[in-house]
Amino acid sequence: MDAAQQVHEQFVAALEAGTLQRHNERLRNLGLSAVGLDPRRAAALLHSQMVSRQLDRLSRKLQARGEGFYTIGSSGHEGNATLAEALRVDDIAFLHYRDAAFQIHRASRVPGENPMWDMLLSFTASAEDPISGGRHKVLGSKRLAIPPQTSTIASHLPKAVGAAFSIGIARRMGLEETTLAKDGVVLCSFGDASANHSTAVGALNTAAWAAFQGTPMPIVFLCEDNGIGISTKTPMGWIEANWSSRAGLHYIQCDGCDLADAWRGAAEAVDYARRYRKPVFLHMKTVRLYGHAGNDVQQVYMSKADIAADNARDPLLASAALLIEEGVMSAADVRAEYDAIEAQLLRQVELAIKRPKLPDAAAVMASIVPPKREGVEQPLASAEARAAIFADEAAVMEKPQHMARLISWAMADLLLQYPNAIVCGEDVGPKGGVYNATARLHARFGSARVINTLLDEQAILGLAIGAAHNGLLPLPEIQFLAYVHNAEDQIRGEAATLSFFSNGQYTNPMVVRIAGLPYQKGFGGHFHNDNSLAVFRDIPGLVIAVPSCGREAVLMLRECVRLAHEEQRVVIFVEPIALYMTRDLHAEGDGLWTSVYEAPGASEIRVGEIGVHGEGTDLAVVTYGNGVYLSLQAQELLAQAGVAVRVIDLRWIAPLAQDALLDAVAPCSRVLVVDECRETGSQSEALLALMALRAPDKALGVLAATDSFIPLARAATHTLPSRDGIVAKALEMVRG
Repeated sequence: MDAAQQVHEQFVAALEAGTLQRHNERLRNLGLSAVGLDPRRAAALLHSQMVSRQLDRLSRKLQARGEGFYTIGSSGHEGNATLAEALRVDDIAFLHYRDAAFQIHRASRVPGENPMWDMLLSFTASAEDPISGGRHKVLGSKRLAIPPQTSTIASHLPKAVGAAFSIGIARRMGLEETTLAKDGVVLCSFGDASANHSTAVGALNTAAWAAFQGTPMPIVFLCEDNGIGISTKTPMGWIEANWSSRAGLHYIQCDGCDLADAWRGAAEAVDYARRYRKPVFLHMKTVRLYGHAGNDVQQVYMSKADIAADNARDPLLASAALLIEEGVMSAADVRAEYDAIEAQLLRQVELAIKRPKLPDAAAVMASIVPPKREGVEQPLASAEARAAIFADEAAVMEKPQHMARLISWAMADLLLQYPNAIVCGEDVGPKGGVYNATARLHARFGSARVINTLLDEQAILGLAIGAAHNGLLPLPEIQFLAYVHNAEDQIRGEAATLSFFSNGQYTNPMVVRIAGLPYQKGFGGHFHNDNSLAVFRDIPGLVIAVPSCGREAVLMLRECVRLAHEEQRVVIFVEPIALYMTRDLHAEGDGLWTSVYEAPGASEIRVGEIGVHGEGTDLAVVTYGNGVYLSLQAQELLAQAGVAVRVIDLRWIAPLAQDALLDAVAPCSRVLVVDECRETGSQSEALLALMALRAPDKALGVLAATDSFIPLARAATHTLPSRDGIVAKALEMVRG
């Protein structure tokens, strides 16, 4: 017999025979009054649990018909509905994929919601699915404050921590209008197997680390412990042993298969988090019924005895038994309600199947780029405010400066202009960053807006994503480009997908500043000279900016923040480390790579605007970042050799301004791509493909870094394009 049908018949038979009982003998005397649960609300909870159960059964039938596409169910985890009862409906919830009962019950508390119909639209991948628009079967709802999670293998924990942290930060910043209430609580649920993931361990550690220092962290971590991860069992007692005595983390345990005890634990956890503004680890014992998903045959790795023992712990058996014992409902009442839910779903699903699906690629991609916000342009700060902020540096601001100092001033102006902006990262506070790019920001704006984080890139990016959920404008810093790989899924799997999987309803705008690229002298090796942007280039919807000098860094950074604020974009701003302190271009002391700081509003560089240096037509050099610096040096040497070159600075790696680039190279019969990133996976591949397809009359050349990691000391530049290499390649292309 099908596992779902077997559990269903067990429940029905127990109702008919009057043999229902609460499986946990220790809890059989724990009644509704003892835990403060109103009988009517207890009945509502059972209803939500039964709706969730019937939806699980139906999802498997739909899959068998080829009309449904998701069978990871919530059966056995229905005790999480008690959290929906204990929390307010405006408390944001980052949910585990087995938390359908939570969403169903929360929806029952909000007028106008129809959770059964919404779930059916999601099961059948209808374009009318109110959360994802048919892009994925996800739990989520804008009205219910449930952002969608496409996979909950712990990747959502860092942003949940960030959201909780942002509540206290917003209060210290004096922000009146935020998405989350000042006394709000964040829920983050996950399974016992996911608790072993490094992302979960890091996020829980971050929350405890902050709380240990007295930082407000109002979050409930709901660990739904069913004892198994697909087919791998969790060691008995593992979760409790690991999390029951962690500094800064309050531990509560309850039986999620018993309605009264589940409510006790949920109510206690929410009250503690809301009252004390501290993190809670709610260890809810659950059971996984049916197996992991529809195609998982648990008899392959579980004994019949173990499966039978799990089936006996079915939460519906215990919930119905409790309500019957308390006289809230009769067995006949429960059966009638259970059957009525099934009948309603069977009627509705035939309608849901016929609802429209996503018709084409354009419809699928419509929500990759978030919707623009209208009428939110942020006015520039007043002259008086700027004068006060920069009073201690007024004299030096009149003189040309290198990129790092110009960026620090631009950051100060941005924090002044955008009162909801925050800077966060390792050492960005009093130290001013490793390269002084955040110098004096902490002294000027305080620790609520310039936040020193612990050494964990997942935590930094999670803080930013979560803060954006609360209406803040995060400007996180990743200390080195290679460090991104510790946390790239926070960008790829979380930040960049949120608009897509929520049909544009949820966004997490931010500008991630990253020090990177090669050519550092006397420092670092490959871990501090990472010359690959490939990790970002294939992420749909991401904006990638790479300035080449201080003036452009300032103007492009302002545009990046505008994109985040007005267009809700996720932006990667890569700052070439080797050019941070560079002052000279051709000769020592020429100062040609410095600039006087331009006040906001004086000029701008918009996304997609490329830079063109020179009017030569013999050869067009297409490059970015350090490549611009080297190519301009080569340009002068080539001019002395009688070769007229124009240097084209891409500035924006993504989205690539194809038409503007083709217009810029049009007067030239030859195009040389100079790319400091590695040959394989670099921008040069896309650029050469573009030229071959849309400018087939051009003679093409490429000078890119070799496929190698970067060594230390003088050998560091052996694998990279150089000024002399550009000259040689250009002469070869022009003269043959």
